[in-house]
Amino acid sequence: MPQELSGTENNAAAENTLNKNNGTSVPAIEIKNLTVKREGQTVLDSVSLNIEEGQSYAIIGPNGGGKTTFLKSILGLIKPDSGSVKIYGEAPAVNRYLLGYVPQFHTFDFSYPISVRDMVLTGRLGHIKGIRRKYSDEDRKSAEEAMKTLGILHLADRTLNDLSGGEQQRAIIARAIVGNPKVLLLDEPTVYVDSPTEEKFHDILVELHKKMTVIMVTHDIGVISSGVDVIACLNVKMFTHYTAEITGDMIRNTYKCPVDLIAHGLAHRVLHDHSAPEGDAADSADGDKVHCGCGHGGGNNGGRP
Repeated sequence: MPQELSGTENNAAAENTLNKNNGTSVPAIEIKNLTVKREGQTVLDSVSLNIEEGQSYAIIGPNGGGKTTFLKSILGLIKPDSGSVKIYGEAPAVNRYLLGYVPQFHTFDFSYPISVRDMVLTGRLGHIKGIRRKYSDEDRKSAEEAMKTLGILHLADRTLNDLSGGEQQRAIIARAIVGNPKVLLLDEPTVYVDSPTEEKFHDILVELHKKMTVIMVTHDIGVISSGVDVIACLNVKMFTHYTAEITGDMIRNTYKCPVDLIAHGLAHRVLHDHSAPEGDAADSADGDKVHCGCGHGGGNNGGRP
């Protein structure tokens, strides 16, 4: 079972992994002892994490656990009470342009009368200098390439409210990658989409991961694809597991209650049998048994059908 780390131990482990695998001393994102308080309440408590370039990270945790605050702190939109965030060795204000951000789906007003092309183009505004911001041929070419990558180029002249939920999601992601970011941040990207769209989303994520570092935060452990390299659990405090497996201990420590994995047609993650008393699951022969809603009983093969 992976050992849980926090604080300076967590950060040191990330640095060792980075040096071993990538041969570089500067991670894509370096977070040290990040603490954020709001109205006297601690939202993030001494969070440390090194995000290695080229890797895919899933940050899981319950609603209200600080996941959105975590992403906004990386973007420099929230000033921490203590601790630091660096993007390729610099402050967020300096290197924010290296990040692509997909906020929560419900934050977009899809009734606004704008075409898909024009909405995607707004993702280039941060790359345009000067007072008079005018899109260049390069900006328009980048927008077309982003829409092509997401498979929505044929929808470029449609208005946002004419699109399906899945198409709207792809438009949002196209807007995030139009600036050719090195790191893509996604905040609860599958909350408001249906199951078929969710499965297609994972295919998109795999393709994007070939080109950039991907960080996805979600409260739904069922949406984590098999392509994730590192899983971190966040509920005010962060525990990082340098593994792609989810264990019962990770879930209990993060959600503070037993959680069953429900998955339909997606690769299963490892979850301990929550029907066993706490502490027994890890020691039993069936400790890796998966509970899911699609009828697969699991077993010690990680629960894959």
